[in-house]
Amino acid sequence: MQIKHAIGLLIASVSIASVGITGCFPSSQSNAQVSQTPTTTQTPLREPDVIYVPTPQEVVDEMLALAKVTKNDVIYDLGSGDGRIPVTAAQRFGTRGFGIDINPERIKEANANAQKAGVTNRVKFLNQDLFTTDISPATVVTLYLLPELNVMLRPQLFKQLKPGTRIVPHDFDMGEWKPERVVQTKEGSTIYLWTIPKEVPANLR
Repeated sequence: MQIKHAIGLLIASVSIASVGITGCFPSSQSNAQVSQTPTTTQTPLREPDVIYVPTPQEVVDEMLALAKVTKNDVIYDLGSGDGRIPVTAAQRFGTRGFGIDINPERIKEANANAQKAGVTNRVKFLNQDLFTTDISPATVVTLYLLPELNVMLRPQLFKQLKPGTRIVPHDFDMGEWKPERVVQTKEGSTIYLWTIPKEVPANLR
């Protein structure tokens, strides 16, 4: 737990002056195709604002279980790092997924991992800023960011995502938006579950 706390402090020390992200995800549109590239605002990519810390595979498994992922879901992993969340979901459940990361090296690594896993027909990794990416096709959104960045992202989640979409962050919450479930993993991590409501509470707008 001391190591985990130290890593958390190190991550939190990074400036969030800009909103470019790296890190570590639907469906009424269950027939969404991976070949459909999400639309995004064309803006210059910035330097990452958080240190890349991979989510342990055991925690990935717990996150997918908490979201109750099925083959009908479309996962968007915001700050997708080496791509292990979309790749794992595609391998185990036949899920379609997109990974969004601002660091082109992480995208290269994720594509290599998808190739190795044989799931390139089900996952796609995009070198984009998650704050300017259209995530509306998602039925599951996963993320491993900082608390401040989660809160900054929250209006985008409410605006773009359909009611019933599940949000599953690793380690950091969503401010005053209270989670439906909180799970402590045996590895010492915390994962959370939210579901996009039909109506956004006034205090969260």
